[in-house]
Amino acid sequence: MIEKTGIKFYNIEEPPFEIYGVFKENGRFRRLPEALAQKLNSHIGLLHADTAGGRVRFSTDSPYVAIRAKMRVYDTKDYSVAASLPGVAAFDMYTYEMGEYSFEGVYIPARDSSKGYEGIIEFDSVPDEYVMFSSYSNEDKVERAERKLRDVTINFPPYSEVEELWIGIDGDAALTRGGKYIDKPPFVYYGSSITQGGNAPRPGVTYQALISRRFNADFINLGFSEGALGEDEIAEYIKGLEMSVFIYDYDHNAPTVEHLRRTHEKMFKAIRAAQPSLPVIMMTRPKYAHFTVSELERREIIYATYKNALDSGDKNVWFLDGKALMAECKTDGTADNTHPSALGFASMAKAVGDTIEKILF
Repeated sequence: MIEKTGIKFYNIEEPPFEIYGVFKENGRFRRLPEALAQKLNSHIGLLHADTAGGRVRFSTDSPYVAIRAKMRVYDTKDYSVAASLPGVAAFDMYTYEMGEYSFEGVYIPARDSSKGYEGIIEFDSVPDEYVMFSSYSNEDKVERAERKLRDVTINFPPYSEVEELWIGIDGDAALTRGGKYIDKPPFVYYGSSITQGGNAPRPGVTYQALISRRFNADFINLGFSEGALGEDEIAEYIKGLEMSVFIYDYDHNAPTVEHLRRTHEKMFKAIRAAQPSLPVIMMTRPKYAHFTVSELERREIIYATYKNALDSGDKNVWFLDGKALMAECKTDGTADNTHPSALGFASMAKAVGDTIEKILF
């Protein structure tokens, strides 16, 4: 229990909070309607209520921001050997001022938090003149952050189901609507565990979150570990979304080369028929070198979808292969030879973000 005199908690489902990337249905925040998820493969049936890409935004002049989350904290052993507790179950927080985002901290649960947890981040700071000294923890050198209105974004955990989230601030603090994203529909991402944020050290360093902060743009994360199979039903859902760009990559999840061949261009054509001018970025698995024959075949299938679109006169398609996605880090970009590390996600964010900038800005 947070012991803070005068703290007051607010439910994020009430004004002035604004929720992005997830919605509440049947007692949980979700990324897909539950009825649709149950029609798809079993992985999506389980993972669609994981809150990857979820955010809540607001403004406050409180000297601290606390959370109280009702949720199950999953054991990291359920995921890859490189998964971390913050990457699976933590919230993290950013503030936005003068056109720049600043990371403020991460709310990390205990491993046995079966029903949820609380956490608090204080806006204390150390004066610049003391940064060079190792003894700057002395009380007389620590300043209470000035009371000023801050735009706050709290990112939801990529691999946990959240039932409720409450925000705690000083009882006398102002609480208002947060800053607006740019006036464009969300960027929509569809793909595998890499898209969901698998092995990211915390939610704010997934490649979609990095891109979101670069452009101050909204996004929707439809990444599903082992569950991105390009089914007709998911294409039908995605084509009805309002979006300014669609980015898709399910190379890793296609169980066979032939499955990818049957579904990849079919999915693109379904979305293209519904949204003729929508920019679409097609990607292969993020990998810089040492490709297998199967991986090269998959790359060629995805490239063929892109090339066929170009040959038909489509000027709103772009292609990024794994080498381009890992260009900034080369072979040092993964945590487990599959999922990106923080360095790998930064490299992906650079490649995808640069492409989005060419398309939209």
